[in-house]
Amino acid sequence: MEGGGHACGEVSMTLYKYSSPAGCILLGSTGNELCLCKWEAAYEQSAQQNTGKTVYGHDKIICETIKQLDEYFNVERTVFNLSLSINGTDFQQRVWQELARIAYGTTITYGELARRIGNAKASRAVAMACHNNPISIIIPCHRVIGSNGKLTGYAGGLDKKAILLDIENNLFINYFKTT
Repeated sequence: MEGGGHACGEVSMTLYKYSSPAGCILLGSTGNELCLCKWEAAYEQSAQQNTGKTVYGHDKIICETIKQLDEYFNVERTVFNLSLSINGTDFQQRVWQELARIAYGTTITYGELARRIGNAKASRAVAMACHNNPISIIIPCHRVIGSNGKLTGYAGGLDKKAILLDIENNLFINYFKTT
């Protein structure tokens, strides 16, 4: 993960609209690295939009991302293996790196995530970093819940968060199966 700027920054980005079983996700790449995987509505409301040239289509990394997301939605993949380029502050980078360590099918609270990055009092800042995560699903901010155990704050919407957690907890086995 790289620091500075927003989502894909001020570079040329390839953008692709992926129709997942749970809704439309925008995928973005810069060269051989994925820099965006965000629910379409969240991207449109976000300040993280690319400020460089945007080309619509797909490339090798977007094709691989589509393959891995299809496997995820078909309950055939629990870990993603993609080259990522993510711009953010040092604090955001720490949060996103810790998010990537949350195991498939498990959840933690924002407070626990704050403790894991070494700042137990930063749960609100952690929540904002989760909200600004440009690589949803792959960097699993949906696995973070409120201290009361309830679903809270997800840029893609709580309905999407619930679907992703249901998939990971085998509540939707074969529900989205496409093959």
